[in-house]
Amino acid sequence: MKSLTIAFVHGYSVTNTDTYGEMPNRLMREASTYGYQLNIKHLFLGRYISFNDEVRLEDIARALEQAVQQQIVPNLEPGERFACITHSTGGPVARTWWSNFYKGQKKTCPMSHLVMLAPANHGSALAQLGKSRLSRISSWFNGVEPGQRVLDWLELGSKDAWKLNKDWILNGQGAIGPDGIFPFSLIGQDIDRKLYDHLNSYTGELGSDGVVRVASANQNSRYVKLTQAAPKRVNGSWQAKDLAISEFKQAPKTPFRVVTNKSHSGDTMGIMKSLSRELKDSKSAETIQSIFRCIGVTTLKAYEQLTTDFDAETAEVQRKGLIEVDKKLFGKKCFIHDRYSMVLFRVFDSEGYPVTDFDLILTGEKNNPNGLPTGFFADRQCNNVNKSTVTYFFNYDVLHGRQRIVSDDITLDQLPGMKQLGLIIRPRPDSGFSRYLPCEIVASKELFEKAFQPNATTMIDIELQRIVSSEVFQFEPLTNENKGPDMDFHKTDPGAGIVG
Repeated sequence: MKSLTIAFVHGYSVTNTDTYGEMPNRLMREASTYGYQLNIKHLFLGRYISFNDEVRLEDIARALEQAVQQQIVPNLEPGERFACITHSTGGPVARTWWSNFYKGQKKTCPMSHLVMLAPANHGSALAQLGKSRLSRISSWFNGVEPGQRVLDWLELGSKDAWKLNKDWILNGQGAIGPDGIFPFSLIGQDIDRKLYDHLNSYTGELGSDGVVRVASANQNSRYVKLTQAAPKRVNGSWQAKDLAISEFKQAPKTPFRVVTNKSHSGDTMGIMKSLSRELKDSKSAETIQSIFRCIGVTTLKAYEQLTTDFDAETAEVQRKGLIEVDKKLFGKKCFIHDRYSMVLFRVFDSEGYPVTDFDLILTGEKNNPNGLPTGFFADRQCNNVNKSTVTYFFNYDVLHGRQRIVSDDITLDQLPGMKQLGLIIRPRPDSGFSRYLPCEIVASKELFEKAFQPNATTMIDIELQRIVSSEVFQFEPLTNENKGPDMDFHKTDPGAGIVG
């Protein structure tokens, strides 16, 4: 049998290694079935500090590198590399560690497989609630007040998360393989109603596992850049109406799996904590089998095949789980588990400065803001630290359309969806010495298909032209050689001229 070493990295604001539950024991008991020798000396339970305000994700990554070199590497067999299983924020921790210490390096990373369970790769909608409010959601945080710096990373649209994910989209392809790493993402999309917090609807948000959105966990992201045209004079005024796609890139295909009837945490449904050590426990089988299928990948061909297989299995899980009926004593309530898309917009100008005051308007057919289907919009968040970034959460199936569905419990009418998407940007300041001009990209099928994808995230950069008045700097001639200059220009008007 082949020797297998597994390192576990837990999630955010965890204070006890019991967060791993019985998963290590279950994996150890199942290993021989998959041809591996796994015993207790090959299991490493990570613990890190995330509840201190000064600790950043990069600090945790630095400490992780030292721990790997001192505690794991000496225990590996010659030529052996370890598999890492993470939960929640542990995914971004391991990805940041790999990116900071092994990406683009000649040295081989001691980690060969990264299996992420419910990873907050693009953050969590809960993070914006803040430390004290999160600590009061006892079902998730057990009264622990989370650390601010890690919380900043986890807020949707954070600068560091954007950097990590954009870099993976642009450069990740060359990192995947037998000599690099094999990354995978697994997540549930069900809500443990026993853990639902009635003071915070995010804990029951459809399209999520109660903490992390399915679209946020998925590494199959996209990057789009929209660039505003150069300004020109039209009827005596400056305009730069056109906004166009100047760059588009898809992340390398990564195996992504939605697991049946799993939520983020908890002893009953948690994707990690609820697993039983008993081999006969069928509720744990799908997760365990998926993990070993990930670890078993050793070639690019096998990796691509698992990507295809996971896509088909995810589609089937979501088809079967579309309608959830919660039967109560005095009736029943139905939840529709449509597929969702997350889109992050970041607005900046041609000089690289963030634009923090703007209206962003979506348009549909015929470039009409009212041409969007009813029920397509789920949520919007502006990042508290980086106010130039705003995250939208959309119901993809409402946008895209779906066939009529009839079941024993409910009938869903056919949804026609939409075929085109456009954007109107109205930035501010729109007057003065340094300003911006409104622009738009006319609704098109191309933008719709690039911006929206089910169960995944698209990052959209919008670059606006920074308009600078010619009056910002002028030379004035000295008109009287017998008298010094005394021109008062504190009331200078911006005028009509601009810097070219």
